[in-house]
Amino acid sequence: MPLIFNPRLWLWVIGLVLVSCGSRDRPIAPRAFTIQQAWQLEPGSQIGTYPVVAGLGDISIQLKGDRVYAPFDGQLQPHAESDCLIFSSPEVPAYLLRLCGLHNPRLGAVKQGEAIGTGQLLHFAALRKQPDGTWALVEPASSLIEGLFQDR
Repeated sequence: MPLIFNPRLWLWVIGLVLVSCGSRDRPIAPRAFTIQQAWQLEPGSQIGTYPVVAGLGDISIQLKGDRVYAPFDGQLQPHAESDCLIFSSPEVPAYLLRLCGLHNPRLGAVKQGEAIGTGQLLHFAALRKQPDGTWALVEPASSLIEGLFQDR
């Protein structure tokens, strides 16, 4: 019997396609963490009906619709407490990057230089893990921020 009419082969191919398509469609779990500093107004807060999208410790960059890229191999997750995204990487395990204002994000595992979203205005914060397990906002190096704008 020719291979094209082999029902076992077709079942195997269909199963492989379903598994590979479904792996990218799995929901990405939101990332929750405690920030050492606390302010009254932070991303996720509301002022009337308006959401707060940045706060103390954030750097705002006018993107004008341009793309933002993964600065390292890593993971992009939604933030559990705001409409922001959290980027983490095993290359810099003591740091998290909070990215607010991105549209059409590419959640999940990403490679360095892959586009992770676009936006008009990016609100960026770098957080460093503290000995007590909380995260503190820190001033990022310019080279780290520049990595967000470099594709492969």
